[in-house]
Amino acid sequence: MRLNSQTIARLPADIARFAYDRTGQSIGIVHFGIGAFHRAHMASYTDLAMNAGERDWMISGVSLRSRSVAERLNPQEGLFTLTERAGDNASTRLVGSVAEVLYAPDQADEVISRIADPACQIVSFTVTEKGYARREGNLLNLQLAEASFYPLLSSALERRRKKGLPGVTLLSCDNLPDNGRVLRTLFAQWLAARNPDMIEWFQAHCSVPSTMIDRIVPRTDEQDLAWLEGLIGMQDPGAVFTERFSQWVIEDDFAGRRPAWENHGAQLVEDVRSYETAKLRMLNGAHSMIAYCGLQAGYEFVHEAVADPILRRKAERLMREEALPTISPAEGQDLEAYADTLMERFADPALRHRLSQIAMDGTQKIPQRWLDTLVDLEEAGGVPEAIPTGIDAWLWHIEDRRFVDDPRKVELHEALLQDGREAVLSLCFLGHNANAAIWPGYTELLPRLVMLTDGR
Repeated sequence: MRLNSQTIARLPADIARFAYDRTGQSIGIVHFGIGAFHRAHMASYTDLAMNAGERDWMISGVSLRSRSVAERLNPQEGLFTLTERAGDNASTRLVGSVAEVLYAPDQADEVISRIADPACQIVSFTVTEKGYARREGNLLNLQLAEASFYPLLSSALERRRKKGLPGVTLLSCDNLPDNGRVLRTLFAQWLAARNPDMIEWFQAHCSVPSTMIDRIVPRTDEQDLAWLEGLIGMQDPGAVFTERFSQWVIEDDFAGRRPAWENHGAQLVEDVRSYETAKLRMLNGAHSMIAYCGLQAGYEFVHEAVADPILRRKAERLMREEALPTISPAEGQDLEAYADTLMERFADPALRHRLSQIAMDGTQKIPQRWLDTLVDLEEAGGVPEAIPTGIDAWLWHIEDRRFVDDPRKVELHEALLQDGREAVLSLCFLGHNANAAIWPGYTELLPRLVMLTDGR
């Protein structure tokens, strides 16, 4: 038996579920990249908002590269369970905010029609760093952008303009510094190259707020699904498992209506930068270091790696002595308490967060997780130790090529063998960092990084 609208009546009584009627509700959000991460945060918050009485915020998910999510969710009419774990405790609830999943290569016109519908107010994104097709200097790689969301979004907004409809809010939920500004800049470049008549309308009618999301969402495995089936008495291939902790900080700049997410834990603020900087430099920076060092040491999960006293000390040092001093906190933002919470979350064995999941696509992630911290720390006279250890472990993976999935691993492996560590660091850090063109200190930093990592 599989989860769907006909079988949910058979769910055990202790499984929380929404009380709203999904039928007849309009799709108010179109989301590109409807993986587990989106379902564990935005879809969850939206479900809570609709359960509190708000209407017409159903989500149309869009998959750009794989049919797998559509194949898991569409037979279930978008329904899925969300299980939050902490220690030996777990709570599961049914989420009803997803209406459908469209596979963009086969259903491009349906995607465009959903965004061009008057009911659509928000277009959101979790397409990972590489989904933005960004190259050095915060410039758009037009060739890569052709296979991402840009053509669909451009066509849909043009259709809205021709129909006399208002603009929409474009809401990036990806791990990019100042993700709203990045999305606005890159999409404007797409329009300038492919649809210049739309630039003025886009800038006048659409808003692109920045966001920061902090929630660890491990990849679901067969062990998770078997445990869930034993709990609920049916199969749910779309199930998501996550931690109890959840933080969503949103710049309060919307083009039109939005759900009252703030009534369910989200924070609406004027400026998200201090929150996103803390997450990128402390959580994500430590995560990457733990991942590369942990895999090198033979561990599989985060909680196993941080149980190693040496790796735990490195993670603590990275967060408290290297990243934290480079961050200017917002009023009421306690970074020491945040570091305490992070270490508790990392150590929780209930999450089963695989190091390989964190380590993948490192060339897209580690520049913003490590490089700005290194530059700011050196400017302040600090001495980095933990981040160079992480870089050294990452270089070991580039040389070894067994454990880590990265789109540039062949190129970097060859560069390492032929030209050495500085060449690899230059390709990774300067080739993918938006600030490289405007701050010459990045180039000056690389030889020192080689010295710090050499021989570790």
